[in-house]
Amino acid sequence: MEHLLKATAERAWRYRQQLDGRSVAPTPEATAGLSRFDEPLPQASTDAEAVIALLDEAGSPATVTSTGGRYFGFVTGGALPATVAASWLASTWDQNAAMVAMSPTAAKLETVAMGWMLDVLGLPSQSGVGFVTCATQANFSGLAAARHAILARQGWDVERQGLFGAPEIRVVVGEEVHVSALKALTLLGLGRERVIRVPVDGQGRMRADALPPLDDKTIVLLQAGNVNTGAFDPAERIIPQAKAAGAWVHVDGAFGLWAAAAPERAHLMAGYAGADSWATDAHKWLNVPYDSGVVFVREPQHLHAAIAVNAAYLVQGDTREPHQYVPDFSRRARGIEVWAALRSLGRDGLADLIERTCRYATRFAEGLSQAGYDILNEVVVNQVLVSFGDAETTRRVIAAIQQEGTCWAGASVWQGKTAMRISVSSWATTDEDVERSLEAMIRVAREVRETV
Repeated sequence: MEHLLKATAERAWRYRQQLDGRSVAPTPEATAGLSRFDEPLPQASTDAEAVIALLDEAGSPATVTSTGGRYFGFVTGGALPATVAASWLASTWDQNAAMVAMSPTAAKLETVAMGWMLDVLGLPSQSGVGFVTCATQANFSGLAAARHAILARQGWDVERQGLFGAPEIRVVVGEEVHVSALKALTLLGLGRERVIRVPVDGQGRMRADALPPLDDKTIVLLQAGNVNTGAFDPAERIIPQAKAAGAWVHVDGAFGLWAAAAPERAHLMAGYAGADSWATDAHKWLNVPYDSGVVFVREPQHLHAAIAVNAAYLVQGDTREPHQYVPDFSRRARGIEVWAALRSLGRDGLADLIERTCRYATRFAEGLSQAGYDILNEVVVNQVLVSFGDAETTRRVIAAIQQEGTCWAGASVWQGKTAMRISVSSWATTDEDVERSLEAMIRVAREVRETV
C-alpha cells in the first residue's frame, strides 16, 4: 500500500506538471488511446500498481485539462491544492458522512464549514445546510423544503400523503431560468412546463415590473448569476413583493452566490439574504474537486421535514445528523474539501479568487472588443459572451479555437444569437494564461474569418 500510494502521488504530480504544455482538449491520438480499456473482465486478479499504471497511461492523456489555467468552458473551477490533498486524505479515511456515529470528523468539519459559509455569504446564521452533489441537488432540496412549507400551511403533509389531491403550488421563474432548476421541479412533481415565466431584460434579469400576482401558495425562483451573462435578478425589488404576499423565495446561485464574498461584487447580492432558500456549487467558484453542492434553508425545520427519515437501526445523536438534511443516506464526506478550501483561502484569499477571475473576464471582453468582435453581455462577474459574426462563422471560430488547443471555451446561444461563452472560474488562471488565450482566440478568429 505504501509503495502504491507514493507511486500514484508521483503520477498525479507529473500530470499537474505537464498541464501547461498540453493542449487543453485531448488530442485525437489520446482519445483513441482509450481503446486500451476495451477488454473483457480479467479472470484473475491484477496487481494494483498495474491497474493504476493503465489508468494513468491511457486515461490521463485523454482528460480535458479543466484543472489548469486555460479552461474556460462551462463554469468549472479548478481544484485548490489544499482541496486535492484533503480529498486524497478523505478517500484514505473512506468515511461515510451520513451520521455522527459513522464519522465524527466528517460531521464536525461539515458543521464548521457550514458556519463559515453562512458567514462569508451573508446568509442567516441559523439556516439549515446540506452538502449535496451539485446545484441541481441543492435546488431540489431547497425546493423540496419550499413544497413542504407551502403545503403544510394548508394542512397537507406532502411527505406522508404525496401530491395526489394536494393543493396547487404555483412556481414563478424568469424566462432565462437554468435547466437545473427545471430538472429539480420535474423531480419534485411540480412540473417544468407548469411554471409561470416572467419576461427578462437583455441581460436575462427577471423584470420586477412584470411579476404575476403572488400569494402564499407561490414559489418565486430567482437567479443569482445567469449562466450565460452572469446577471443577477433584482432581488431588492422582487423579494419584498414576494414576502409581502407570503410567497417562498428560492435562489439558484450555483456560482453567483459567491459574489457576496468579494467586496467589489457584494452589491450584486443586495437583497438576496431575504430569501427562504439558496442553492450553490462549491466545485465552481470555491474550486473544490467534483462533486460538491450546498443547499441553505432559512428555517431548518422545513429542510429537515422534507428530507429526513428514520429507522430503528440508525444511531441518532443529540446533535445535527448530516443525512437528515440531504437526499442521500450513504455519501462521501465532501464537507471535508469545503472546509479545506475555506481554511486555506481565508476571507482575503476567497475574495481575491472571486475578484481576480472577474478582472480576467473583463480583460477578455476588452481585448476581444478591441479586436472588433461583439461582446453581448455586461461583464459584471466572470462570464463573457462574444460573437465573431453570424452564427456559422461564430461556430467555426469556436471549433477552431478548441482544436488549436491553447484554451477551451464553449458555444452558447443568447437570446437568438450564437456566441462563444468564456467562464473564468479557476484559481489556477494567471495573467499569462489570459494573455496567451486572448492572443490565440484573436489569431484563430482572424484566420477563420479570412477563409470565409
